[in-house]
Amino acid sequence: MNDTISAEFEVLDDRFRGCEGDSTIGRLYTGCRWAEGPVYVPAGRYLVWSDIPNDRMLRWDETTGAVGVFRQPAGYANGGTLDVQGRLVSCEHGNRRVSRTEHDGSVTTIVDCFDGKRLNSPNDVVVRSDGSIWFTDPSYGIDSDYEGHKAESEIGACNVYRVDGVTGACDVVGDDFVRPNGLAFSRDESSLYIADTRAAHIRIFTVTPEGTLTNGRVFAECSEGVFDGIRLDTEGRVWAAAGPAVHCFHPDGTRIGRLGLPEPVSNLAFGGPKRNRLFITASTSLYSLLTTVNGAAPIR
Repeated sequence: MNDTISAEFEVLDDRFRGCEGDSTIGRLYTGCRWAEGPVYVPAGRYLVWSDIPNDRMLRWDETTGAVGVFRQPAGYANGGTLDVQGRLVSCEHGNRRVSRTEHDGSVTTIVDCFDGKRLNSPNDVVVRSDGSIWFTDPSYGIDSDYEGHKAESEIGACNVYRVDGVTGACDVVGDDFVRPNGLAFSRDESSLYIADTRAAHIRIFTVTPEGTLTNGRVFAECSEGVFDGIRLDTEGRVWAAAGPAVHCFHPDGTRIGRLGLPEPVSNLAFGGPKRNRLFITASTSLYSLLTTVNGAAPIR
């Protein structure tokens, strides 16, 4: 399917002018219970995303528009990204792990425990150019059976972790979050943005040469819904999912624009050959539109 709705761009600051795009938004698919975790795969020109409560991952083909099941069951997968070799890295609520889909289609566990205790339910993930994997671990997947398997937290906290790209060692890099969720690196990887859903804000941290986080401060407060997935464009603007909209923040933290959707938005990703196609997962559906900005490409 590919029906369209009007693109409701709202300019909140003059610095958002010129950051819009299509006058309509295409709905590429509907029928999910809670759509999440869009990942664009340039090598195949397709997008993979999660339908968490239905325990499946779906795939949309850019050249044909066809949608099919990528994986089911999928470990109640949520957020995902690509690693430096172009392999899909996924956060699985049900299996309480971060996994990697190899080029032959097999699935490898990257990490499923810390200090001998099972992770809660990894939520979102990013990969740095040094191969390190950074992920958030709130408890949504163990809070009930809706997005995973109900269980008690073995760790007793909702942390942010880093997995070393060489040794595979896993370390806590953030332990003062309520419910850490979406995260994204700045273009030069010197900073990391992390959304804390329950705290209703996004924080920005300096990434040290040793792979730790310091100088944390609040970057933006949430004024509508709760923050979920976040992405950056080439000019350092932060695009964040919250409530029934995608919100755009200037690098100084000012909310400068808003793109309204007909459903609560969970996540987003820039894709397409020029990284100027914005894909949005929102409740039951997958949406997309061409924009006048380009998503920040990972350093490789």
